[in-house]
Amino acid sequence: MSQNRQWILRARPPGEVGAAHFEIRSGARPVPGANEVLVRTIYLLVPPAMRLWMNEKASYVPAQPLGEVMMGITLGVVEASNVASLPVGTYVNGMGGCQEWFVAPPEQLMPLAPHPALPLAAYRSVLDVQGLTAYAGLTDICRPVAGETLVVTAAAGSVGSLVCQIARKLDVQVVGIAGGAEKCRWLRDDCGIAATIDYKADDVGARLDALCPNGIDMVFENVGGPVLDQLLDRINDRARIALCGMVASYNDGGTQSARALMQLVVKAARIEGFLVRDYFHRHAEVSARLQGWLLDGSLKYQLDILDGLDNLVVALRRMFHGENRGVQLLRLSGERL
Repeated sequence: MSQNRQWILRARPPGEVGAAHFEIRSGARPVPGANEVLVRTIYLLVPPAMRLWMNEKASYVPAQPLGEVMMGITLGVVEASNVASLPVGTYVNGMGGCQEWFVAPPEQLMPLAPHPALPLAAYRSVLDVQGLTAYAGLTDICRPVAGETLVVTAAAGSVGSLVCQIARKLDVQVVGIAGGAEKCRWLRDDCGIAATIDYKADDVGARLDALCPNGIDMVFENVGGPVLDQLLDRINDRARIALCGMVASYNDGGTQSARALMQLVVKAARIEGFLVRDYFHRHAEVSARLQGWLLDGSLKYQLDILDGLDNLVVALRRMFHGENRGVQLLRLSGERL
């Protein structure tokens, strides 16, 4: 890896991402300057939100400039250092971009102390933004009360599956909506979520009526579109909806019914969007709690790892077609020096 291979955004996708929107460039491996370290990327996280970053209009981050390295959430290892607090061999999380190597100052990196009993990739997934998103969105936005009913969309996904399991620990009645019999089976058999709905095969409205006979108190929403309309039709007074994402709209699809949205008024309900960056101050606290649950075996998760930077578009397509299982990562290099 003497060269540095990079994904460059060439054109903004009008819909689904394709290889024609990118190009791969190779250049010299960068050299760290004063107060910088050289990081070799091991894992690149590929979240659905990456599609939003490609739009001309800014989202919660500035729009990705054309002709530059695509933004990317990375886990890597320090290979050369001019920073005493980040010696060679330190694992770090950062925004290293979609490339094999990058340099950064210490304030742009989070050093890691991985537990030997856990996979390194867990520290760029369940023990990082996915776990923090799930925990904070559920506890701070939904504010669950024991015995209430929570419905989670994309329930077998990297965030949704954690929300389901954390809610169970809080004695909440959980209904998980996922796409396909295999995902629903994993929720039931591995995660202990007894009430599941396969939106690809089931009559979602009928199943919601059967599983939520007393209505819905909370929704953890990841998808949007027609399923959210059906959920809003069944919310109780003072329901709380945590709006984590609306994946159905990321490729210019998915709309919401004004009639369904009116239920927020009729039921005096609250729907609130949130960003995980607002909870970074709780990262250490939440990660420690989640790590304890991983170590005692009571919190399950899935990692879907593809090898090589060339598979970036493949990884994005897998997510939007429901083909991935859990957190989607690209492995760009080995874990050891």
